[in-house]
Amino acid sequence: MLHELEAALKAAGDPTRARILKLLEDGELCVCQVQAVLGLAPSTVSKHLALLKAAGLVADRREGRWIHYALAAGDRNPYARDVLDLLRASLDREPRVVKDRRRLREVKSVPVDALCALPPARRRRPRRA
Repeated sequence: MLHELEAALKAAGDPTRARILKLLEDGELCVCQVQAVLGLAPSTVSKHLALLKAAGLVADRREGRWIHYALAAGDRNPYARDVLDLLRASLDREPRVVKDRRRLREVKSVPVDALCALPPARRRRPRRA
């Protein structure tokens, strides 16, 4: 059990992964959307999401070509809910998180299939539909 707590805390303790978890508070996102908000390479985002999934903090579902990620219900890691609740109550005024949420609104205005069709470098400034 202590190992599961350690995994959840280590995963959530990384600044980039904490930002991803804060983004997922508003609902599920695909890798392309997370990449567009954070401005990171798709492979980097995928690695962070894989670590969050291994720690039981996020769950994924496949829809066609896309994999969507959401905050986990806590069934894989008994400490996931506590860690996610702590994060939900934190960082809302952190400038990076505020900026990420503003950027997320822009990104969500673009249909997922159009966003994901863009080359990764162009996802940072996608055109609205």
